[in-house]
Parts: sequence; C-alpha cells; structure tokens
Amino acid sequence: MLKKARKERHIWLDIMLTLLTLELMSYFYYGIRSVVLAAVCIVSASAAEVISIRLMKRRFSADDLTCTSDALIIALMFPAVMDYKIAAIASVFAIVVAKNIFGGRINMIFSPAAAAYVFVLTSWGRKLLQYTEPHVKTGIFEKPEVLVNSASHTFDLTGTFKHSDFEILLGNFSGPSGAVSILLLAVAAVVLMFRRSISVGAFLGTIFGTGFFAVVTPAVSSKADSLKYSLVTNMVLFAAVYIVADKRIAPKRDYYAFFYGLFIGVFSYVIVLTGAKENAIVIISVLFTPAALGFKNLEKHIENAALEQADDALINENAVTEEGIIGE
Repeated sequence: MLKKARKERHIWLDIMLTLLTLELMSYFYYGIRSVVLAAVCIVSASAAEVISIRLMKRRFSADDLTCTSDALIIALMFPAVMDYKIAAIASVFAIVVAKNIFGGRINMIFSPAAAAYVFVLTSWGRKLLQYTEPHVKTGIFEKPEVLVNSASHTFDLTGTFKHSDFEILLGNFSGPSGAVSILLLAVAAVVLMFRRSISVGAFLGTIFGTGFFAVVTPAVSSKADSLKYSLVTNMVLFAAVYIVADKRIAPKRDYYAFFYGLFIGVFSYVIVLTGAKENAIVIISVLFTPAALGFKNLEKHIENAALEQADDALINENAVTEEGIIGE
C-alpha cells in the first residue's frame, strides 16, 4: 500500500511539472491573467476537496493534493480571460460532483477536469469558446476588448488553418490557454510515457485513432494536412495526454487501454468531421466512461481467473507431493 501511495505521488509530481510548464507558456502569451485564473481554480478545488473530505469524515492526506492537478488542467482548457466565478464553479463541480460523489480519489470513474469542462460547455458555452489572440494581455480585473473564435473552430467550419508550422509548434494561435502549445505537449507526452506516469496504450490509441481516420477520411483535400491539423486542433493532443491517458481512468493493461483510446479518437474525429463540434474529444472522453469501466471489469475477471488457475495448480502440486510421501 505504501509503495502504491508513493507511486501515485510521483505520478502527480510528473503531471504537475508538465502542467506548470504549459502554464508558463500561457503566461508568456496572455500575461498575469492566466496565472490568476490558474490560482483561482487551484484554490477553489483545494477548498472543495478539504470540505468534502471533512463531510465524509476522512482525514486529508498528501495524496488528496491530486485535486490541484485537475484544477490546473481545467484552467489550461479555458480561455485565459475566463470569468473567475465560472472557473471557481467549474473547479468545485469537478471535485465535489465529478470526483467525490462518485467514490473519490480511489474509485474515480471519469476525469474531473473533463466533466467540469462539459458542465461549463453546457452552461456557459459562449464564454468558454471565445478567446483573445496570443500576445494580447489582459489585466487581472479587466474585460477583454476583442474576443475571437479559436483556430480549431475556423478549421472545423472552413477547413483552413492560417498559421505556419512554426507557429503551430509554439502555440501561437487562438485557443485554450494551455492546450495549443504543441511542442511542449509533445515533449510532455514523451516524458510522461517514458516515466509511465500516463497510460501509454490510451495515449497511442487516441493518436492512432484520430490520425488513421484523418488520413482515411480527410477533412481537407490534402491527407498530410488533414493528419497534421486534426492532431493539433480541438485539444486532441492535450486531451490525449491529460484526460484519456489518465492512469486513474484508463484501463491498466496497455492492450485494453489502446482500444479505449482508439474508440475515443475515432468517435471524436467523426463528430468533428460531421458536426464541426469544437473540442469533441473532451465530451467523448466523458461519454466513454462505460467503456473504461467495461475494460476494467474485464481485467478484473482475467486477473481473478489467473489467480484461481494458480491456486488450482498449487493445490494439484501439493496433492501430488502428499501422494508421493504416502507412497514412500
């Protein structure tokens, strides 16, 4: 149990370090407003966690600090100029409703950040999907003068993406404050997979499913452009790393996790292609909760069958040994 707790803390630290790197890039593009937004989410989520644990008559431990990573994921999926009240409500919803009501940290069934995003999308969708341009910095309590649609929205509707590859890598295009830094996200994915802090199978399945269908049924005339833009828009890479490949949610075995991620990648791409639904992968990750639970139940059945087989083999071995002793 102690070894498992240490592993959870190491995973949390790895996730937090990569998220803080993304937050630093967000600060570079959008200024102090993005940092304050992240702080609001973290404080709100932490307070909700402490109060929830007290009401459930449990002790708050260091392992419960994982709520801060969920809060930071929420902040990075939001526009840098998101209303603080909405951000606070989303963070509380993520911890109280999406996490603790369904069993808490140990028995989590879907990503709290993804559930909070869907909640805000259904309640304040217009504010959620309006952004400032990169390098347009808004004061802590200022209201943005000009808001624009994301580059993903434009691509989904028109099939055009008016940014160079260099700008794409650096995240110099409109969108969620931390989900557009493609180069940093790619590095984070490699590091987290190498350290086994995310589900390798789920991540690769998501990328393969999205990429394969982007080539088979391209969104634009060029298959290469379809592949490239389908992976860098609609928060696909960000969600693949921090939501779909979340080890608390994804199946344990990479084989099953791959198909779990594959289904999410394929269905989210189809929805974007047919309905131009921005950031569909976050919605699909929540809707595919039964798939994750189904794969986990299958894993448990396999593990139980393996244990029973091992027990039967041990019993047979002991019986043979006893017969040999009696025969002597």
